[in-house]
Amino acid sequence: MLVHWFLAAIHLLAFAMGFWAVLTRGAAFNRLAAGAGEQGRVLLADNIWGISALILLVTGAMRAFGGYEKGTDYYLHQPLFHLKMTLFVLILLIELAPMITLVKWRIAKARGTPLDVRRARLYARISHVEALLLVLMVLAATGMARGVTFS
Repeated sequence: MLVHWFLAAIHLLAFAMGFWAVLTRGAAFNRLAAGAGEQGRVLLADNIWGISALILLVTGAMRAFGGYEKGTDYYLHQPLFHLKMTLFVLILLIELAPMITLVKWRIAKARGTPLDVRRARLYARISHVEALLLVLMVLAATGMARGVTFS
């Protein structure tokens, strides 16, 4: 029972960490687009965002499919779980462009070449949309935990 509680707590804390990181990254992208030297803050927030996503993926998989919670059958037949996974996939898809750009930035930074910041405002908007999608994931998760159904 203690492991179940611990996994749930880590999973929820990863949502909070990811929410903070993606909002921070979005704000730093906006400041970067305005001419401030925010590359370091963007990259740090992005690292934390990536770590939180990995924690969410691992703890979520353990809880849903590792026998630590209600069981795989419950999750696979729960509409809110499908909503939560759809939101997660949507985040992954819209994250592709910023992720590729930030990998390029890390390479450019290591080589000492200038960073292409022309799409910083777009990546700020994407980051803020991802934050909204995370909130919707939490709403789906809490609805699932409370047994909310739509039938």
